[in-house]
Amino acid sequence: MSKFKMGIIGVGGIAQERHIPAFAGMVDQVELTAVQDVNMDRAHLVAENFDIPKVFEDYNQLFSEVDAVTICTPNKFHSEIAIAALEAGVHVLCEKPMAITTEEGEAMIAAAEHNDRLLSIAYHYRYTPEAELAKEAIAQGEIGDPLVSRIQAMRRRKVPGWGVFTNKDLQGGGSLIDFGCHLLDLALWLLDDPEPVEVIGKTYDRLSKTPGQVNDWGAFDHETFNVDDHVTSYITFKNGLSMQFECSWAANVKEDQTTLSISGVDGGMDVYPFQLYQTKYGAVWNSQPNIPEDKLGAGFNQAKNFVDACLGNADLIVKPEQALKVTKLMEAIYKSSETGTSIKLS
Repeated sequence: MSKFKMGIIGVGGIAQERHIPAFAGMVDQVELTAVQDVNMDRAHLVAENFDIPKVFEDYNQLFSEVDAVTICTPNKFHSEIAIAALEAGVHVLCEKPMAITTEEGEAMIAAAEHNDRLLSIAYHYRYTPEAELAKEAIAQGEIGDPLVSRIQAMRRRKVPGWGVFTNKDLQGGGSLIDFGCHLLDLALWLLDDPEPVEVIGKTYDRLSKTPGQVNDWGAFDHETFNVDDHVTSYITFKNGLSMQFECSWAANVKEDQTTLSISGVDGGMDVYPFQLYQTKYGAVWNSQPNIPEDKLGAGFNQAKNFVDACLGNADLIVKPEQALKVTKLMEAIYKSSETGTSIKLS
C-alpha cells in the first residue's frame, strides 16, 4: 500500500517544531515528500535535516508530487496558497488563523467544496488531553447548560521578536490573531459551536510602542510595531451564552496565564488545568482528574486526524466552517475597536 504523500509549504519554526516531526512520526502511513520556501537555503537545510527528498521554490510545482500540503507561511498568504492547492486537487491543512479576512476564508471553503478536497485549520489546542476531557464532560452533562465562558490567554512581556509576528501587512494582527485565536476556537468547540450575535472589543498597542521595554522573547522595533499586543472583548450568542475574552503578548501581570473556564447551570469547569466544580450530597465539590502524560502530543494527534480524514477513515475534528467563525469574531473585535461601537453579527 502506497503512503500518503505530504508536502510542507513554508519551513519556518512552526513547521520544524510541530508539523514535520508529527508527520515524520507517522512513518507507516505518511511520506514527507517535498518542501517549499521562498528562502531556498532554509528549504534545502530543512529537507536535509528531515530526509525530505524534494525541494521547490515555487509552491505550484509541489502540488503534483503530493496528496496534501501543510501551509505554514505568514497569514497573508494562507488563502491564496490554500486555494491554489485545492484547485490542483490537493488536500490542505493550514496553520491558524484560517485567513486574515472572512472573505478570504469563504473563498477557501468554496474552493474545497468545488474540488471535493478536505480543508482543515491547525487549531491544535482541541487535541490536548484537557480539551478532549472537557468536551466529553460537557457532552455527558457534567455542567448542564453552559451559561458563561471566560478566556484569558495572557503572556507577560513575550512579544515574539522573530519572524514577521509584528508585521500587520503580513500577519493581519498581533496577540489576537496569533495567540488568542486558539482559545477562541477551543471555547466555541467546547460550547458546541454557538452562533455569535454581538461583539464589543478593544485592542491596545501602547506598551509595545513605548521605547526601552523589557521583552523575554527577543528584540523588536517599537517604532515599526503596528499590531495589537493586548485585546479585550465581550461576546454574546444567540442561545444566551456570553463570553469574556482577554489575550495579550505583553501584559503587566504577575505571570503567564492560559485559562478557559465555563460556568453552567449544574456545574463549572476550568480546562487548563482541568477541574470540575459541582454541588453533590449537599456540599460544594471540586474535582481534578489524574491525566496521563500525552506522549504523542497534540501536534501528532492533529496530523493523524487530518491524514485519517483525507483517507476516509475519520471525520475532521477542525472543520473549515468552524475556523471561519473564529476569523469572523476576530474581524469583529478589530472592527469594534476601530469604530468604538459594538458589532452586530446576526
